[in-house]
Amino acid sequence: MTELCGSSLLLDLPDDVFAIICRSLSPRDICTLSLCCQSLYGLVASEKVWLTQCDMVGIVPHQDLLEWRKGVSSFRALCRFLVSVKPLIGIWVHQNPELGNVVYVMPGFVSVVGCRILPQELGPLGIEEGPILWAPVFEIIGDLDGFTTFFLHGREKGNDYVYPGSVKSVERNCNVLLLEVDPRQQKSKLFPNKSFVYNSDKELARKVSRSHGGLPRSQRMIIQCEAQVPFSRLAFSDRRKLIEVVTSQVGQKVSDWAKSLLFPRLRNDGENFHEDVALLFERRSILLKMYNLGQGFNWKEAPEVPYDPMQLQLSEIRKVLDQSSGSLNEDDNQMQSNTKRTFGGYFRASIKQILGKSPSINGSNTHSKHSCSRSERKYAPLPDFLRSGDTIELTLHASKMKLSSYRAWPNMHDSRFALYKLPMRSPRVDQEYAGLWGGTFGWPPGKPTEDKPGKALFFLLISYEESEGQSNLIATKILEGTHYVLHPNGSAMFIVNIDEPSHDPFPWDVDANSFPLIIKHAFSGEGIANGYGFRYPGSKPGSLFVIENGLLVFVWKESRTVLTMQRLNLQELLKKGERVPALPPITNFSYLTKSYSNVFTGFSTASARLSSHQGFTFKARDKLLHFTFPAHWIDFISLVTGKESRMLVLCILLVSISSKLSDCKALLLCCSCVNVLQYSFEYEMLDVQVAVILVVCSVPSVP
Repeated sequence: MTELCGSSLLLDLPDDVFAIICRSLSPRDICTLSLCCQSLYGLVASEKVWLTQCDMVGIVPHQDLLEWRKGVSSFRALCRFLVSVKPLIGIWVHQNPELGNVVYVMPGFVSVVGCRILPQELGPLGIEEGPILWAPVFEIIGDLDGFTTFFLHGREKGNDYVYPGSVKSVERNCNVLLLEVDPRQQKSKLFPNKSFVYNSDKELARKVSRSHGGLPRSQRMIIQCEAQVPFSRLAFSDRRKLIEVVTSQVGQKVSDWAKSLLFPRLRNDGENFHEDVALLFERRSILLKMYNLGQGFNWKEAPEVPYDPMQLQLSEIRKVLDQSSGSLNEDDNQMQSNTKRTFGGYFRASIKQILGKSPSINGSNTHSKHSCSRSERKYAPLPDFLRSGDTIELTLHASKMKLSSYRAWPNMHDSRFALYKLPMRSPRVDQEYAGLWGGTFGWPPGKPTEDKPGKALFFLLISYEESEGQSNLIATKILEGTHYVLHPNGSAMFIVNIDEPSHDPFPWDVDANSFPLIIKHAFSGEGIANGYGFRYPGSKPGSLFVIENGLLVFVWKESRTVLTMQRLNLQELLKKGERVPALPPITNFSYLTKSYSNVFTGFSTASARLSSHQGFTFKARDKLLHFTFPAHWIDFISLVTGKESRMLVLCILLVSISSKLSDCKALLLCCSCVNVLQYSFEYEMLDVQVAVILVVCSVPSVP
């Protein structure tokens, strides 16, 4: 009986049976089992066991795991990578710009890739067949042993760059993704091609050890490590300067062929899929060489030649930081002076004064003097942060923070270089519509029509919430493809009570193909409408209809406006999508500037949309077609409630102000009408169209 006990029972099992048993264990349990004895260690090291664990992680399908195995030393190394990056998979967002900042993290090739879905109009082929526009944000690549390497993406001076760094930590239930700079005590090359190294010069040593002069060196180093200043303790300006300096030093230009693919296309075309995998394998190898060796030679001609990373002394770092600080101060002063000169600056300042906030114009020197000491106590000094390490590097930190939320939308910090994860719930019996949906306004759904060649694409996150004894379905807007924003990020486009059926009839009997419609369910609710300004929208009654073909349709009862939605698979859409250039590295990761327009792409279709509309005055169009929209006008117009009031205010401002300005300034002022017209055309606000056209044609200053 003794011989049948213990590890012998497991050792006698066939590998396939033992692999099936291991499906009930976690990777941590497998590692613990391998510590029991040498025989179990050899059994657990089986490739079949760790292939099963990779399957259990669930990031990539079984077929792709076999392809990924070619890039690592073992399935155990692959499992290490998959477990470490699994919490990152999903949708990450930021409040700015208000049109939507959606980053979807998905598998690449032995990597995960963060892709930003751009605000856009629906293409001529519809959602499923049309290419979705996206831009790369970052990627995390697994090396030969399954350890992670981080690359931030960005674009500078017309070229694509990658900015290597490391993954600081990924917490299991992380909800905030932070871009930081991390000091390290080791003097190994943390940057792939350049490193900031603080040599132990006498001046620095005296400053570090001044308060602990009587202690041995080892104890002083321990105290120094324990007192390390977190990156989050620095003031916003210091954090921005550090990230700017580091990215300026570590950026590496990416060749055209290396930036073409970040993930393989769909498996439908087997030949192209295997060709993509081969290209991705070579691209990954080059990026890892960049990370380990740095740049400075031709990878094709001399792939084995090492390169010593460039090291910057402490004095050089201080010089770069001082120069950066000076330029930042100049930028801040320029922004303040520009704010003082603009009508929008005075208007925003007066609104802040009414709301009890300190104005941004006419100076606030007294307040800043009194708050200086409090700011110094609140934030850690930059020298203390730099003193806590020998080298610094760019890092990605996935952290779990306590965040409040409203209707599934997190309340975000406005001064952190961060992305925030949206809670995604899988559909279940009592919440069958939960998840990500995409749609457009209008019926029939799908492809744009001749009279409306471009329909704004909306992304909605549907969640459920119990409130006052009733179960509500909430559709939260996370992306809209209009030219400038209609509703803030996180707005509830509609809320319905799933316990209250609707008796309103559906306005149509057939779909786009003239097939009869079958309505499965109908719920009563309320849809978003104009309210008390941009931040406080109102609501009007409507109904949500569930159609048998899987569509959800919300109809506003009074206006009969229709929002048609279908469930989305972002991974498939991105694999069929079209890549566009990214922003500069820091803003590409986290866009902190308040904006109500599309900062990711230009309005390439504006001319076509304006020229295609009937009733538009060609004289006004020729004058205003090629001008851009001043940003402060969006702020001003968005604060005015109601379309009639906006029309009246715009008319008064144009007539009263343009006559007092020079020709150039009057022309820039009047060009705002182009965007207002686009807004009115899309939502059929005829009164606004007529008013703006008359005002523009009557302005004498326009040449």
